[in-house]
Amino acid sequence: MEHQALYRKYRPRTFDDVYGQDHITSVLKYESEMGKLSHAYLFCGPRGTGKTTCAKILAKAVNCDDPVHGDPCGKCFKCQSVDDGSATDVVEMDAASNTGVDYIRDIREEVTYSPAMMKKRVYIIDEVHMLSIGAFNALLKTLEEPPEHVMFILATTEQHKLPATIVSRCQRFDFRRITVEDLAARLKYIAEKEEIGLEADAAILLAKQAQGGMRDAINLFELCAGGGHAVTAERVRDVLGISGIENAYKTALAVKNNDTAALFEAVANVTSSSKDVNVFWGELISFWRDMLVAKNVKDAGAYLDLTSSDEELLRDAAEKFTGAELVYQSGLLDDALVSMNKIPQMKRNIAELTLVRMCSPSLDTTPEALLARIASLEDRLTLLGSGAPVQKAVPKEIKKKEEKPAEEPKPEKKPAPAPASRTGLMEVPDKSELLERINSLNPMLCGFLKDAGCFVSADGDRIVVRVQNAFTVTMLDSDDSKRSIADAFALAGLAGAGAEVTVEACAEKRENSMLDELDTDF
Repeated sequence: MEHQALYRKYRPRTFDDVYGQDHITSVLKYESEMGKLSHAYLFCGPRGTGKTTCAKILAKAVNCDDPVHGDPCGKCFKCQSVDDGSATDVVEMDAASNTGVDYIRDIREEVTYSPAMMKKRVYIIDEVHMLSIGAFNALLKTLEEPPEHVMFILATTEQHKLPATIVSRCQRFDFRRITVEDLAARLKYIAEKEEIGLEADAAILLAKQAQGGMRDAINLFELCAGGGHAVTAERVRDVLGISGIENAYKTALAVKNNDTAALFEAVANVTSSSKDVNVFWGELISFWRDMLVAKNVKDAGAYLDLTSSDEELLRDAAEKFTGAELVYQSGLLDDALVSMNKIPQMKRNIAELTLVRMCSPSLDTTPEALLARIASLEDRLTLLGSGAPVQKAVPKEIKKKEEKPAEEPKPEKKPAPAPASRTGLMEVPDKSELLERINSLNPMLCGFLKDAGCFVSADGDRIVVRVQNAFTVTMLDSDDSKRSIADAFALAGLAGAGAEVTVEACAEKRENSMLDELDTDF
């Protein structure tokens, strides 16, 4: 018996067999059952989502001798003749091969004749957007007022290329990309019928690679099952040249740790194996996208087609990056993919240089790179505020002073005296307990308040915080920061609950800013 491709062998024969397009098949089934059919239909959507399949089912349904609740019976002569392609009254044409006006004129002449054996003559025109302007013009009149015994079903993957005059004369249905769950379920069904071993993770991996297309998913499954192999996740990765989420995870860690050696090794492993750099790069783009989802969405699982173990790896990697870093790096990945497609012979060089740029935003002066560097600075400020040690270079002048004999400690510099409007304020002499309270409430504030002057009114209902620069005022002068400061003062017994907090800049400049403790070469 001649071999038949699995996607043809398991092509749905009724509306109920169609996966993932219930919003369309339910309407078509109802119209067929109630006899409320349109004279022209337009099926739009990505490839492999069921447009031509639904067109053939509809052609059978309108001509079936014994329909079952809107579905064709599949047993009568008319249904079988449509299935095997011998029905002369169901004409399927490819507009990509017949774009001229002469072909449409032939159709206009044919529609005047009654069907030979069917109830209706059905014209299925695939990739209809490929017709020429003259062909569209020739089709308009017939499409608007065809004879009662004629039905047109137009299918296209690029609806935006169709003239509005054509679209307005059809009943339009938009086919969606089929979900990973539906694709995996269909693959498991086919595997059981064909007695082929299929792991659950392998089915999900194949479904993801199909990108919403049923035909692509079945073709990939048949490819991986070739030679009588059981389809495992490892088999899918080997056949399709997929590296897997583990490699993307390791690459992300190398980028974060500025481990250029590991990045060069990752690219070398891809180029030295059967895998393609473009496939590896597409996996990185998807991984960075998934990290952005995990970073910004609470219920990220609804948008991630991952197993529980893969999702755990993803979340661990996402926690190591800021949102600005992920956006910046995603842009670099996208730009590199465009360059690889333009200059395929330079794919390896482009990949390596891009990964190095991702490690060092200081090499880039674009706004996205600057935002990534600012986000990293903010993280380091948070660590500094929490009391974590920060290494910094010690100037030679300070080292010389440290070598001299210890002198008597000089009295601490006092902040500038309070203005007249601040009379009655008392400075907090010992801030250790206060800083401890603030650190427990908001670690970031602790660093800003370490060298600030703190004053409380005699009745404890007013708090004044004097800092050394306008930047610190901006960081502290928010409702959340003030609320945390007031709560810390109350917990330390220095002020009453709900005290009014004012943050102001001191006229005298502080000798050492907290920002000075950060590396100047960042």
